Amino acid sequence: MARDTAKREERDSEFVDRLVHINRVAKVVKGGRRFNFAALVVVGDQKGRVGYGHGKAREVPEAIRKATDAARRGLVRIPLREGRTLHHDASGRHGAGRVVLRAAPAGTGIIAGGPMRAVFESLGIQDVVAKSLGSSNPYNLVRATFDALKGEDSPRSVAARRGLKIAVLQSRRQVEAVDASGDA
Repeated sequence: MARDTAKREERDSEFVDRLVHINRVAKVVKGGRRFNFAALVVVGDQKGRVGYGHGKAREVPEAIRKATDAARRGLVRIPLREGRTLHHDASGRHGAGRVVLRAAPAGTGIIAGGPMRAVFESLGIQDVVAKSLGSSNPYNLVRATFDALKGEDSPRSVAARRGLKIAVLQSRRQVEAVDASGDA
């Protein structure tokens, strides 16, 4: 039994939790106000896996715990280029929240707003440029960021889908880049 909990704690310690937002809701009742709390948490292993969760409770710590559990259940794997940035530009939307994500050269850092920054830090991205358009609601921004990240594809998966070798795919990319710079 003790070994089981030790393994679980070791597995849990590899994840980084980021509290993105806490919302306090007041319900007016006969005796006064009754407060409830909602928490939005992003969890990641900083190696390409990330998830988000939402939890509600009467106390803040309980809401955060519920949100963290929900985030761990909903982890997704995102392919990263060189373990530091995205493979290609992407855009995503959820509700009125829209985001644009762009791959960036080494040393750029994370240029993004609060909720998106939490997602990128948990994911392990070190270089990215992101812009949020429309709604600034943290729930919509996190969901829109995940929508954009779900569209990320690695050259390996694209090559497998097309039935090509990765080298052939990347050589075509370099030829197209040379043609584009030659035209300018």
